Amino acid sequence: MPTGKVKWYDTEKGFGFLETDEGEDVFVHTTALPAGVTSLKNGARVEFGVADGKRGKQALSVKLLEPRPSVVKGTRKSADTMAVLIEDVIKLLDGVSNDLRRGRYPNDAHAAKVAAVLRAIADDLDI
Repeated sequence: MPTGKVKWYDTEKGFGFLETDEGEDVFVHTTALPAGVTSLKNGARVEFGVADGKRGKQALSVKLLEPRPSVVKGTRKSADTMAVLIEDVIKLLDGVSNDLRRGRYPNDAHAAKVAAVLRAIADDLDI
């Protein structure tokens, strides 16, 4: 089976191209991905079968050899720092919760700040 790397892949369109170790471009469709895999990261190493399609070579039965390392994962905050931030968010949400129990929503400016903090924490947790 040929090996190569993902040249590019568009999750929304459901296709992309692989580049063999010999430098050939091979079309890959979402149906050729392994079960449970919905996307390929650019640069990920793959193994795949090849068939001649209507418009050239097409990949079959793609197997991920090693996913490309995540840049986000390498630049994440330390676990200790995240623990402190999470504790601060809990205190912030506790204050919002107390106001809601008293029948008061936070004013627009405060609500926007809370939402921004939650989004930032979510981005730091998500890989």
